[in-house]
Amino acid sequence: SPSLRAAAMATGPPPPLDPLPLPVFSEEGFGDKFMRKTRENPLVPLGCLCTAGVLTYGLISFKRGNIRQSQLMMRARIVAQGFTFAALLGGMAVTAMKSRK
Repeated sequence: SPSLRAAAMATGPPPPLDPLPLPVFSEEGFGDKFMRKTRENPLVPLGCLCTAGVLTYGLISFKRGNIRQSQLMMRARIVAQGFTFAALLGGMAVTAMKSRK
């Protein structure tokens, strides 16, 4: 009703709106974030290390002229990369399932 609104406005200005305090997050450094992510999904760093190791060994074999060994290592690198990618996807799926609960 109009008279009720007029009476409410006559009592004075509305109370000030105080903004809600924002949550404060601690700064997470690279090392802290790396360790947290490694604990959450340890297979991804393991797969990265395997990929880098196999790639390095394959390049050394290639430089030494051992073409057969080099080709074998490049195929192994593909397998290691596939494992790393599967571990990454699996970790993302597990995280998504946890966040739904």
